[in-house]
Amino acid sequence: MLLDAARAEGLAVAVAAIREEADAEIDQRAAKDDKISVHWLSLGELSRLIEVFHKEGVTRAVMAGQVKHKQIFSSIRPDWRLAKLILNLRTRSTDMLLGAVAKVLEDEGIELMSSTAFLEPLLAEEGVLTKRAPDEEERRNIEYGLGVARAVAGFDIGQTVVVAAQACVAVEAMEGTDATMERAGKLMASLGDGAATLDRQLTVVKVAKPKQDMRFDVPVIGIRTVETMLAAGASCLSVEAGRTLLFDRIALVKRADELGMAIVGSPRGA
Repeated sequence: MLLDAARAEGLAVAVAAIREEADAEIDQRAAKDDKISVHWLSLGELSRLIEVFHKEGVTRAVMAGQVKHKQIFSSIRPDWRLAKLILNLRTRSTDMLLGAVAKVLEDEGIELMSSTAFLEPLLAEEGVLTKRAPDEEERRNIEYGLGVARAVAGFDIGQTVVVAAQACVAVEAMEGTDATMERAGKLMASLGDGAATLDRQLTVVKVAKPKQDMRFDVPVIGIRTVETMLAAGASCLSVEAGRTLLFDRIALVKRADELGMAIVGSPRGA
């Protein structure tokens, strides 16, 4: 989607594809357009990334897609430049690490732009996005969940919480949103008949960080989010308006409607 949007504006695009994450389909897309070049590199090759950008004459860059947080600790083999950067970090949170990478790029004459620079139409707007609005119980869950999620996000731990009956069932950390929902579903299923009085319908609340840097780690939902909610037993999803990307929006909303789910864009936090 980002490639299509950039090419629609007449821009030539150099893609730095992260070998541990990017899909080989990117090569097929580039083969159809001589204004797109693809360079494969590993997650820790910061020096090579800069060399590629300089060779291609890149002065503006955009982060697209996802690098799983656990990759930073399991698969990364940092080159000298990245190793030096990591050693100088106060903490190894997402914001701290990517912010430092952004500063290195800036020093090399490469501006890291907002991840939504070419994708503004995909941002969620405020209000109910599906046919069904949240019911009273789900609204109470959202209200409670927003407070918890924003507090957790403020520490750069995660951006999603799963709530039932105004109680926090699961909090996202390094595993990611889908795994958090799966964990919540398994926990609720394990409660058995002993929790018969508890409303087991799960509500998922996803927020941006209080001081979200839109250059990286912007919240995203898509079809897989809804399917994971279904498997986990979740009936409602709240995302932060203006700071959450909705991929395949038409298909996403259609599927949620088929399942009787409610998706709402909650007011933007501080």
